Amino acid sequence: MTVLERGWLSANGVLFTGPSAALVDTGYWSHAGQTLELVRSALGAQPLARILNTHLHSDHCGGNAALQAAWPQVQTHIAPGQAAQVRDWDAQALGYVPTGQHCPRFRIEGVLVPGTAVELGGRPWQIHAAPGHDPHSVVLFEPAARLLISADALWEKGFGVVFPELDGEHAFAEVGATLDLIERLAPATVIPGHGPIFHDVAGALAAARARLDGFVQSPLRHARYAAKVLVKFKLLEWQRIDQTGLLAWTAATPYMAQLHARHFAQDTAAQWVDTLVDELVASGAARREAGLLLNA
Repeated sequence: MTVLERGWLSANGVLFTGPSAALVDTGYWSHAGQTLELVRSALGAQPLARILNTHLHSDHCGGNAALQAAWPQVQTHIAPGQAAQVRDWDAQALGYVPTGQHCPRFRIEGVLVPGTAVELGGRPWQIHAAPGHDPHSVVLFEPAARLLISADALWEKGFGVVFPELDGEHAFAEVGATLDLIERLAPATVIPGHGPIFHDVAGALAAARARLDGFVQSPLRHARYAAKVLVKFKLLEWQRIDQTGLLAWTAATPYMAQLHARHFAQDTAAQWVDTLVDELVASGAARREAGLLLNA
C-alpha cells in the first residue's frame, strides 16, 4: 500500500499493488497528468485493475477518466447511490454544476456496498456507509492492522463541508453518527482524504466534534465556512483571478448564490465576496496583488 498525499485541490490516493492493483480516489481533473504519472511510476509494467471512489466529489474522482483512458480494462466502483446519475452523466445531480467545479465524464462497473468487504493488497477491507459530508460517502477499514481510509469524514483537524446542509437538508446529525462509527471501529491509523496520515484518532475525533458542535449552534458559521471553501477550492484551480472574474463565477455557481440569498442577503454580492476574500487573506489562504486575488 502506498499513500499518495496530495495538495488540497486533489484528494489523497491510496494505491494497492499485487495481483489486482487498485487505487482508492483519483484527485482533481487538473492534476490528472500528475496522478497518471504517480500511478505508472509505482506500478511499473503492472496494469491498474481497479479504481474505487469513496464518494464522487470532483477532487476524489476527477482523475478517473484519465486513468480509464490509460488502462481501458480498469474496473471502477463507486460509493452507492449515484450509479444511475453517473451512467446518465447528470452533472447537476452529481454536484459539479452546483459547486462550479469540473469533472470529466467516466464510466463505472459497480458499487461499493456497505456491510460487505473488498480485497485490497491481499486483505479484506470493510465497507462502511459514512454520510454527512456527502450522503453517499463510504469509508474503508482493515481490522487486522486497524487502518481506516476516512475520505472526508475525518481529517486530523476536522472534516469536509457538510454539503447536504447547503441544500437545506439537516445532515449535522449524520456527521455525528459517522464520527461515532469511526470511534467504534477504533482505528490505530487514519489515512484521510486530505492531509497527512495520523494516529491520534481520539484527538482528531474530539476536534471534529467540537467543530461540529459549533456548526450546530451556529449554522451561519458553517455557511460562511462553506462559502470560503468553495472560493478557496476554485482559487487553487485558477491560482489567480480578478474581481470581475470572481464575481462572475459567484453569480454562476448555484451553491454560492444559495448561500448568499439564504444567509448573507443583507449585503450585495460584491460586498459579501469582499468579506470572504478579506477573511481568506487574513487567514493566509489567499493574497491580493495588483488588483488580483492570488492563491497562497
